[in-house]
Parts: sequence; structure tokens; C-alpha cells
Amino acid sequence: MFDGQWRDSVEQVVDPLGDRLHRAGLSANVLTVTGVLAATVSAVLVGSGRLLAGFVMLLIAAVPDLLDGPVAKAAGPTSIRGAFFDSTADRVTDSILVGGVVWYFIADDRGLLAMLPVAIMALSWLISYQRAKAESLGLDAKGGIMERAERIIALAVGLAIPALLVPILWLMLVLTSMTAIQRFVKIWRQATSML
Repeated sequence: MFDGQWRDSVEQVVDPLGDRLHRAGLSANVLTVTGVLAATVSAVLVGSGRLLAGFVMLLIAAVPDLLDGPVAKAAGPTSIRGAFFDSTADRVTDSILVGGVVWYFIADDRGLLAMLPVAIMALSWLISYQRAKAESLGLDAKGGIMERAERIIALAVGLAIPALLVPILWLMLVLTSMTAIQRFVKIWRQATSML
């Protein structure tokens, strides 16, 4: 959803920042690694029950994650290696953050609830796989109601307002499932039209 509706507006803000950071000598890879490290700290804080501190660190982790693409764009033609590194780092970050929520539920003696973020992570990986496979076949798989940006925003709201964490996770599960179905149908139709 973010990709289709708000990306242009966000790019108008972050692209000039990316250009300035590139001219200052900062590389996209450094930003990517910084984002992963900040997400790791966020996950540790969440896992230890400090949800508000984890929320703050999640916001901090989102900044380099938001800026690494614009810095790469400012550096010139996007490298295949850089795109691969960024995509892999995004999957690692997502897994680490969800792992923090799982850890929190288990440490809080709510073990069965730990399966909720695990299910969201599994569906997130499916959505990512669908896009990667579709693009390798020359098909378009972007879009859906609950893509990565929406999942991060929803998780942040749940961490900021702990009473809403479980309901938000259930909502994320439903919407992530819908996104996986949306992508499957979109790819299936494109593939069918090529027969």
C-alpha cells in the first residue's frame, strides 16, 4: 500500500537528505548496518519487557532504513550487490524485531501468544518470496494492504501503546494474510495472461 500511494511524497522529502548524506561521505551500506544494529537493540529492549524503550529504538532504527535507499540513489546507478545487501538486511531486521516480541511473550508467561508474531513473520517471508520470485520471472508483485512499511508502523504503535499490542498483532496477521493472497492473485493473473 505504501509503495503505491505514499512513496512519491516520502521520496520528495528523503531524496534531498540522501543526496546531502552521500555528499558528506556516508554510504548506504553503513546506514543499512546501523539500522540492523538499532533494530537489534530495539528487540532486546522489547524482549526484556521495556516496550516503550523498544519503541523509541524502533523509531531510531527506521531512520537509517528510510535513508539508505536515497543515499544509494544519490551515489549513482544502484548496484546489484547493494540492492541484495539491503533486501537481506531488511529480512534480518524484520526477523530480529519479531524475535523480540516472541521473547517478550515467552518471558511474560504468555507462551502461546508467541505464535502470533511467528505467524506474522512466516507470512512476511512469504510476501517477500512472492515478490522476489515474481520479479525473477519478469512479473510485477508490488502492492498489498500490509507491506513491510505498514508492518513496521503497526508494530511501533503496538509498542508505544502496550495495551494494543496483541490486538494490533491480530490485525497484522489478518492484513498480512490478505496481502499474501493479493500478491498471489496478482502474480497468477499475470502468469495466466502470458500463456
